[in-house]
Amino acid sequence: MAAPIQRLLDIMSTLRDPERGCPWDLKQNYASIVPYTLEEAYEVADAINRQSFAELKDELGDLLFQVVFYAQLAKEDGHFQFNDVVDSISTKLERRHPHVFADAAGAVNANSAEQVLQNWEALKSAERQQQGQHSVLDNIPQNLPALSRANKLQKRCANVGFDWPDVQGCWDKVKEEILEVEQAASDSPELAEELGDLMFALVNVVRKHKLDPEAVLRAANSKFERRFRAVEQALAAAGKTPADSDLAEMDALWQQVKQGPR
Repeated sequence: MAAPIQRLLDIMSTLRDPERGCPWDLKQNYASIVPYTLEEAYEVADAINRQSFAELKDELGDLLFQVVFYAQLAKEDGHFQFNDVVDSISTKLERRHPHVFADAAGAVNANSAEQVLQNWEALKSAERQQQGQHSVLDNIPQNLPALSRANKLQKRCANVGFDWPDVQGCWDKVKEEILEVEQAASDSPELAEELGDLMFALVNVVRKHKLDPEAVLRAANSKFERRFRAVEQALAAAGKTPADSDLAEMDALWQQVKQGPR
């Protein structure tokens, strides 16, 4: 019996077989499956957040299938194969963990997670230089979620000293940006720009507290959803819906919900 990964590779090859493959799979290309890859990654994150490990197993399989799909396309085009992908990440992991894999002569000290991250960033920076990427901001994907990309841009700059010494500087910048938002006319083209500056400044505050802005906002979204659903339930118990209510009634219920368990 074939090893599990070989079985999956064989299935992928059959799905792309020009004579007996699946019409949908045969129609796909690199760009067309990107949305599915992103969706599967978010579904993995969702399963982890809900600690649903039975679902996580399936979602990880779906995500692995995306990697296998890209590798099959690359194999057909003569670029690389799945084993090359595995070799590439294995080599990279060994190269970026010299405190684990290097021999005594080339060993690097890393006695804490912070030191590991510092070494990791230094190695990544050297790799970018070798690839002709000389800006510290090179190689940050443009299509990252905006909050994640803002966080990554700020971290890269912080690594070379372009950062406030403490969180107070970040808060001062937030206050400055709030004033600029308030001063911008509601119908002016500057308003969107000033709001963007404010959001970017808030990411700095989150980063300084060593939190992930995407995770922070996801938690806020979940809390809002949970509370509004409770408001809907309270209205339903009275035979009403939000459309049948006014803001004052809903806000009163909202305040009651806030007093309950977080």
